[in-house]
Amino acid sequence: MHAKWKMLAILVVVTLAVVAVLLVLNQKSPEKHKPGKAQAVSYRPVFHFSSPDKWKNDPQKPIYYQGKYHYYYLYNKDYPNGNGTEWRHATSEDLTHWEDHGVSIPKYTTENGDPWSGSVVHDQNNTAGFGEDALIAIVTQPTGSTGQQEQYLWFSTDGGNTFQVGSEDPVLANPGTPDFRDPKIIWDEAYNKWMMLLAEGEKIGFYESNDLKSWTFVSDFKTKGIGVLECPDLFELRAPDGTVKYVLGVSANGENNGEPKTYAYWTGDFNGTAFSPDDEQPEWLDYGFDWYGGVTFEDGLAEDKKTKRYALAWMNNWSYADETPSMETDGFNGMDSVVREITLQQGKGSYYLASAPVSALDQLVQNTETVKDITLRDASESLNVEAETYRLDADIFWTDSPNVGLRLRESSDGSRHLDVGIAADEGYSYVNRGLAANPNQDGVYQESRAPFDTEKKQVHLTVLIDKMSVEMFVDDGKVVHSNLAFPLEADKGISLFAEGGEATFTNVTVRSMQ
Repeated sequence: MHAKWKMLAILVVVTLAVVAVLLVLNQKSPEKHKPGKAQAVSYRPVFHFSSPDKWKNDPQKPIYYQGKYHYYYLYNKDYPNGNGTEWRHATSEDLTHWEDHGVSIPKYTTENGDPWSGSVVHDQNNTAGFGEDALIAIVTQPTGSTGQQEQYLWFSTDGGNTFQVGSEDPVLANPGTPDFRDPKIIWDEAYNKWMMLLAEGEKIGFYESNDLKSWTFVSDFKTKGIGVLECPDLFELRAPDGTVKYVLGVSANGENNGEPKTYAYWTGDFNGTAFSPDDEQPEWLDYGFDWYGGVTFEDGLAEDKKTKRYALAWMNNWSYADETPSMETDGFNGMDSVVREITLQQGKGSYYLASAPVSALDQLVQNTETVKDITLRDASESLNVEAETYRLDADIFWTDSPNVGLRLRESSDGSRHLDVGIAADEGYSYVNRGLAANPNQDGVYQESRAPFDTEKKQVHLTVLIDKMSVEMFVDDGKVVHSNLAFPLEADKGISLFAEGGEATFTNVTVRSMQ
């Protein structure tokens, strides 16, 4: 080869080699999940409230004020490094779309420690002297170096965006008990005074006041066998038959008795100073593993406040609170259940609370798939429907089938799924997350169960599936299961199953949510 052409060939080869090397070097290596940075795989819920970043836990009772629901919750901007909580603020007009307003009660601005749970009220009669438009928050703080739990007053005169401390001194000092927290403030119209409920170990203390500043003990309600109480609640509801009942609620731990660790409640009567239950044993507003710190609040637009009420809770469990992939993928750990509409219903000789997903969720439905009726005998059938975040409704009828239900967020090979259904012969409804990634893999918290009448041969199920949660409402909502679960993004299958007999599935609809 001529030397000139030989040199040119060498230059071409060298150039091509350099280009190849540069191409290899410029190839983007797989990016690892980094805390605080959104990834291609996201666990940010589509239709549940979640913290913008870092950590959230207990919700504070929302109030309707100046045309919006104002919601405060415990937030830790320093998570996972501890360092206490503060109150973050969000507002909504429909309890589905939320606007974040940042921190309203910051931590460590006084000598009294970080703000814990409490409640906010609109002092429209100016009983505390801060003005008719003032919002008053009574908050537990662990005072000074002793860490005694005491109650402090904060007030806002700018629509709830920022709060100032009313006094460095507590409005209710600790009487010498280790547990003295989570004040719930209500206005008692019948007796024209403020009432405070406090969680005090295994009892709930009742206090009264005319000005939100000076409180007097009037009675207590003692419990047994459901652990240290938190986040008490008291309200009235009217049943369809016209009966009005007071409801006393509290977050409690019934695991030693084979009961939930969620929201226990009693129906009964309140005479202005003391609560008298209809039954000593509580009912439970949720049978899942992840409905804690629950709060209920008024429908701000309803003329009759006793017809229905709203409720929501922190969707997590202190047994595994840090075990969530959302911190790694999206930089947050903390979400709430959907807001529920709760009503008082009459059962067999007693009254109970029934729950339903808030109707405003219908705004988020993008499309609806309807499935023809299917009858199965000792078999399962995959639907020609795939979805990631949705509401599913189904009526199931059976004769001799001991186990009927649905497999949701199912993988293409069938190895991963969430199971919801009825173990008819054994008398319970269930949500089983054992075959999907979930926050607890030691077998203790895999399947939540709730009583189901073995004489019944049919059920209506409403199931809400979001990026990392499953909530099942059974029949009229006397029973609800709320559980965390972390299905893989690709797992979108839905199957029906009947084991041990025959079952028919009717009115099956899947409403995809955005």
